Amino acid sequence: MKITFLWVGKTAEQWLQAGLAEYEKRLKHYIAYSVICVTPKNLPKQDIERQKTMEGDAILAAIDPADELYLLDEHGKMFSSEEMAQWLERKMTASVKNLVLAVGGPYGFSPAVYRHADGQISFSSLTFSHQMIRLLLYEQVYRALTIIKGEAYHHR
Repeated sequence: MKITFLWVGKTAEQWLQAGLAEYEKRLKHYIAYSVICVTPKNLPKQDIERQKTMEGDAILAAIDPADELYLLDEHGKMFSSEEMAQWLERKMTASVKNLVLAVGGPYGFSPAVYRHADGQISFSSLTFSHQMIRLLLYEQVYRALTIIKGEAYHHR
């Protein structure tokens, strides 16, 4: 299985870029992955729905219809770290070819992306910036993979 991390817009903060780079080094030892960053132009704030539509179109154009798409969304299913590891392991054993984990832009996802998605995942009832959640996503996927391998990164 391959994991594709997909997000809208570049990561602007250097400290987040450094964290992402660190987890990319760690992840490559466990799983094949890629990163897709879609960057449609920004519209004025009063055009939020149009912005979400443009971002949604870019997201859907960037993935294969056969991919399994899960959205990071505040209304999604919450997992413990162990449950996320079990979920990820089930995806691996079910022969999912490409698992896409998507982070939307600052306004979330378009209705078309929600319709296409196979599910939604939430890390918390708190709201995180669309850039910060990328680092949290990397860390949780890394943590899940170490749990699957029985390694000591996760303390329970």
